[in-house]
Amino acid sequence: MSCDTGIRIEGLLKRFGERTILDRINLDIAPGERIVIIGPSGTGKSTLLRCLAFLDRPDAGLIGVGDLEVEASKASRREILALRRRTAFVFQNYALFANKTARQNITEALTVVKRMSQADADARADAILAEIGLADRGDAYPAALSGGQQQRVGIGRAMALEAELMLVDEPTSALDPEWVGEVLDLLRRVAAHQTMLIVTHEMQFAREIADRILFMDGGRIVEEGPPAAIFERPQDARLQTFLRRVG
Repeated sequence: MSCDTGIRIEGLLKRFGERTILDRINLDIAPGERIVIIGPSGTGKSTLLRCLAFLDRPDAGLIGVGDLEVEASKASRREILALRRRTAFVFQNYALFANKTARQNITEALTVVKRMSQADADARADAILAEIGLADRGDAYPAALSGGQQQRVGIGRAMALEAELMLVDEPTSALDPEWVGEVLDLLRRVAAHQTMLIVTHEMQFAREIADRILFMDGGRIVEEGPPAAIFERPQDARLQTFLRRVG
């Protein structure tokens, strides 16, 4: 997985109607850095990730991944596709194709995004399935998999892309409690080799995995720092209140 390029976000703005969801976000992510975003619901955390992959189109701002720079307001289809080839997304609701097997859900991304041959994609998918502990479930459809297994396939699909940046949006929010641990364990392993931007409500996981934590409120990054500073020495009153509520 590539960790040799940095990510730059400048002035990222997103509005829905009259409401500003992202208010001119600026953020640099170093190669190999693992950043966790925390904050109240509705404050723009997931929208930030979706805008970085152009799943939601930003209204303004610049996104840079390595030597690729995309200006939101002028981004062409070709530029958006180029950006998507450098990012991978793990969705909170898995977002698997119901009519495709676990293996096919992984190969779909490889053949479409990376333009890999079917034979090479199948080989890569089988290697990923073994790595995520689902070597014997490649022919299973999502309906036959547990929530934890489906999310592991979703993570495997993102792993297969070998992207510069992996975007992980609330990976355990749709899971029953018994499946949370296995998904977090997999993400811990992936994080050792991957630049990541993660939205999560799992505070202990955030402490363990993050190099840096961002606290968002009102569409802005209000406070940021290493886990010890954020959790043990919070400065902003809004962060202090949030941590009391989730603690």
